[in-house]
Amino acid sequence: MAEEEARSSLVLGVLGGMGPAATLEFLAKLQAFTPAKRDQDHIRVLMDLNPKVPDRNVPGSGAGAVLAEMAGALAGAGAEVLAMPCNTAHAHADLIQRASGLPLIDLIATGATAARDLGARRVGVIGTKGALRLYREYLAAQAMGLVTLEPERQEEFMATIYKIKSGDLGPAVQREMAGYAADLIAGGAEAVIAGCTEAPLVLGSQAGRIPMIDPGELLARRCVAVCLGREPVPAMPTI
Repeated sequence: MAEEEARSSLVLGVLGGMGPAATLEFLAKLQAFTPAKRDQDHIRVLMDLNPKVPDRNVPGSGAGAVLAEMAGALAGAGAEVLAMPCNTAHAHADLIQRASGLPLIDLIATGATAARDLGARRVGVIGTKGALRLYREYLAAQAMGLVTLEPERQEEFMATIYKIKSGDLGPAVQREMAGYAADLIAGGAEAVIAGCTEAPLVLGSQAGRIPMIDPGELLARRCVAVCLGREPVPAMPTI
C-alpha cells in the first residue's frame, strides 16, 4: 500500500519565499503531517523559494506577474497542484491558476472554513490590509463578520511583521503579536485567524481562551491530503 501511494501521489508545487522563514516552517509541517515510514512515502515537492517577489503590500508592485511566472515554471517542472504559504499573495490566485493551468489549494478559504467549523460568528484576523480584504470576502460568504485592528494598531502590526521578517522572534515581538490578538478578542472576535504566515512564528495555539487558527498549518495538512488522494483536488476557477 505504501508503494502504491508513493507512486500515485500528486506532485506539489510551492510558491514560496514570502517570507523565507514562513515557507520553511510550511515545508517542515508538510513533512510532519505526512504519514510515512520511509523517504519514498513522502509527497514530492517542487518549491520556488523566491524572496525577490515584489512586496505584496505595495499596489502596482508587479507581484502578480512574478507569481504567475513562478507558477508556470513549477507546472513545467512537473507540479500537478499548487500551494502558496502567503495570505496577501492570494489576491493573485486566479492569475496564478490561469498562468499555470494548475489548481491552487486556497490558504484564505482554508482559514475561513476553519473559523466557520468552529461556529464563530465574528472572526478576528491578524493580517495585512490586502489579506484583510480577502478574508472579509470569504468570511462574509459564510455569514461571518470580520473584526480588525484599529488603524493605529494595524500600522504597529505591520512594523511587527517586518521585525519578524528581519529575524526577530524574541519575547518583545511575541508580546506585541499577542497584544494584537488580545485587541481582536476585546473587539468581539470569537476566533482569531493568523492571517499572515509570519504571525504563527511568534504566536501560540491559543489567544487566551479563544482558538487561534493557523491557516498555514491547515494548508499543509490539506496539501498532504490532496496529494495522497484523501481529499479532492480543488476545482479550477471558471473563466
